[in-house]
Amino acid sequence: MKEKIIDTSITLFEQKGFSDTSIQDIVDALGVTKGTFYYYFKSKEELLMDIHLRYIEELLEKQQEMIDDPTKTTKEKLLDIVYMLIHNIEKKGRQARIFFREMRHLNAEHLQNIKQKRDQFRYGVQALIERGIENGEFRQDLIPSIATLTILGAANWSYQWFKPDGEYPDAEVAKQMVTIFLEGIEK
Repeated sequence: MKEKIIDTSITLFEQKGFSDTSIQDIVDALGVTKGTFYYYFKSKEELLMDIHLRYIEELLEKQQEMIDDPTKTTKEKLLDIVYMLIHNIEKKGRQARIFFREMRHLNAEHLQNIKQKRDQFRYGVQALIERGIENGEFRQDLIPSIATLTILGAANWSYQWFKPDGEYPDAEVAKQMVTIFLEGIEK
């Protein structure tokens, strides 16, 4: 039942927004009582935090696996991470939209926890870029923090424009993005 509450809430939060979705809306959509909701969550904000944690912790786990892969180059690892972010929108687009759009509704303690995890992901990408600069795969004149934020800004914003059923599949979008990041668009 907990998973059904989460899935239904994600749908409602996406459609109506967090603020305009009540606990009553959630339980009505499921055909259960408020008691069922409160058995799993103390509040709607706690439910939102659960959604956020699931999203970012899964990304962190996958990112670490990619970074630790000894068979791939730094460029391949970066492509894998960008692909993961784009592909994740195909699989979990609703959850991504909730993560980015509704974060402002978390209380200060929960928001700090999510920001720490988000920063952990960012610094994982930045360490990868620094490694690529050190080993000669990437240009020496790059500022790793700016390169990192540029890549993550573009990849994370793709939840707004990437269409999984669109003209280009997620793998091609990720490949194009990394090519632009690493090679630029100059002739």
